[in-house]
Amino acid sequence: MSTSSKTHRKLNVLSPVPADIDIANSVVPFHISEIAQELNLDPSHYDLYGKYKAKVLLSVLDDLQGSGDGYYVVVGGITPTPLGEGKSTTTVGLCQALGAFLDKRRCSRCGYSQVIPMDEFNLHLTGDIHAITAANNLLAAAIDTRIFHEASQSDKALFNRLCPPNKEGKRSFSSIMFRRLNKLGISKTKPEDLTPEEVKKFARLDIDPDSITWRRVMDVNDRFLRKITIGQGPEEKGMVRETGFDISVASEIMAVLALTTSLADMRERLGKMVIGNSKAGEPITADDLGVGGALTVLMKDAINPTLMQTLEGTPVLVHAGPFANIAHGNSSVVADKIALKLVGPGGFVVTEAGFGADIGTEKFMNIKCRYSGLTPQCAVIVATIRALKMHGGGPEVVAGKPLDRAYLTENVALVEAGCVNLARHISNTRAYGVNVVVAVNMFSTDSEAELNAVKNAALFAGAYDAVVCTHHAHGGRGAVDLGIAVQRACETVAQPLKFLYPLDISIKEKIEAIAKSYGASGVEYSEQAEKQIEMYSRQGFSNLPICMAKTQYSFSHTASVKGAPTGFVLPIRDVRASIGAGFIYPLVGTMSTMPGLPTRPCFYEIDLDTTTGGGTMTKPVEVAGIAVPKYISKPLCMMGIDIVWPGPPRIAWSTTSAKTSLNLHLLHLCLW
Repeated sequence: MSTSSKTHRKLNVLSPVPADIDIANSVVPFHISEIAQELNLDPSHYDLYGKYKAKVLLSVLDDLQGSGDGYYVVVGGITPTPLGEGKSTTTVGLCQALGAFLDKRRCSRCGYSQVIPMDEFNLHLTGDIHAITAANNLLAAAIDTRIFHEASQSDKALFNRLCPPNKEGKRSFSSIMFRRLNKLGISKTKPEDLTPEEVKKFARLDIDPDSITWRRVMDVNDRFLRKITIGQGPEEKGMVRETGFDISVASEIMAVLALTTSLADMRERLGKMVIGNSKAGEPITADDLGVGGALTVLMKDAINPTLMQTLEGTPVLVHAGPFANIAHGNSSVVADKIALKLVGPGGFVVTEAGFGADIGTEKFMNIKCRYSGLTPQCAVIVATIRALKMHGGGPEVVAGKPLDRAYLTENVALVEAGCVNLARHISNTRAYGVNVVVAVNMFSTDSEAELNAVKNAALFAGAYDAVVCTHHAHGGRGAVDLGIAVQRACETVAQPLKFLYPLDISIKEKIEAIAKSYGASGVEYSEQAEKQIEMYSRQGFSNLPICMAKTQYSFSHTASVKGAPTGFVLPIRDVRASIGAGFIYPLVGTMSTMPGLPTRPCFYEIDLDTTTGGGTMTKPVEVAGIAVPKYISKPLCMMGIDIVWPGPPRIAWSTTSAKTSLNLHLLHLCLW
């Protein structure tokens, strides 16, 4: 592949920076076939979804099987303020710098603010979220339907309906039924050969309603669906139970999509998803319900990553969006694998990990890389003067309120004190065997002395390099120094990838290894957590990696504790599992999985231009001089507005499917 980019677009950078929607509308995207050609993708390797989007088919991996991989870079960050520190913009800026200004092959698994067309990107895209929603709710319907029918039928009647006779009067098992038969240790292949005891074991799942963990999902923020009662119709014969809805991206199916390595692997993971237990305490899976194959059919197109582009013409693979707390918060394995083959040796693939490095990068290494078999060469840690001042003892940063003067005037001592947070993130990340580059995301109020203090502290803590970036204001040109540092870091890495813990130790030992990386002196388990750990260990799931669900605002479990705390005891409230995705997730705090709308949702400002057919903002959002709350910038309806940091707040389209996290902060579409 030539290193010369034919699709690089030189931007006319303006100051002050205009609104994102204005920037996005100021350029005409390249036809997606041109972007595909830049990556040497044959037309047989992708399906067009209009002019500016395409689904890249997994068959490209087979055709490029003998090709080498490019360099693999993950972008994380320090512990953030409620306003965010700009990981996504740094990711995009880095990709554009590597591609356009350093003349390197690149394929960004990157952010949102400069991916175009913006309206298509932030609305339905290519329908992956809808496929997840349909598959999730099919499984939910299958669960309640099975409980209903088992309650009203004898073993024989139930079995006869599950294996009905054909026109010749012969009964047979469907292919998926053999999965349950094998699980039960029944080797017989004809329904008539089963004994009455085997008929009962096969046909009656005997699901314990109180153990069901599977909930319905939808892609709209609706607080009134957090807890509901189902089965109240007269036809349901009193089969009433309490349940609720989650936002679609909280579905385990999203995590499965992100961690799967092939279509066959996705089929197995979907079938292994545990929805609850039988009354005897045995795990009940999607395949036990006979629905694993149907789920795979619904997801067969969603497994293919979507190809788009940045404003400067950088190729972008958009795929998957699991939460960064109850899930691992990283983009898909298959997209990264495809990208690494497409850029080839000497090229770069940049992916972003959700939240701070203590959460997103840790899960990237210990969960995603463990399943993918991929090895990163460099980890970028994004830092801001603002966040470091907060960690140094600065006043509280409150979303929706003006920043304190301490954040707008020079205070080198405050910055230096806050660098303890950066130092721990560097130390933790270096332990994985990668070179660490610190990207200082510069704001207009940052002084040279403050920036130098951060660079010096980063190098003293063991960073390979530390550079100041201005990509928000200058696009890829503002991240050239970062690109050079990342290139050198990738070329000089000498250590193999090291995991934080082995899989063959106990669940508790793995939890405690992660807690130690936070600075905890120990772990305290609630009675419920102890019960769940015992159950998952008994059921044979203790060999899975751990996906810790805790606040992103502190190394500890208390969001208000800043810096780099030590000596605290980490409390584990509960322990749950996503068996199909392949991890156990301890709950350190309370996690909401269905966001709600505020008093004034952003849909007040959205309408359709009936002349052009495009979306419009009917009224500007007042943000000048105010630290706009990031929860407002997250999807508040199917057509929301986003405020993008760093620098002056900028307005852009957003969507629930893309950007909802448990606390309504920027989480993964994993549009990293």
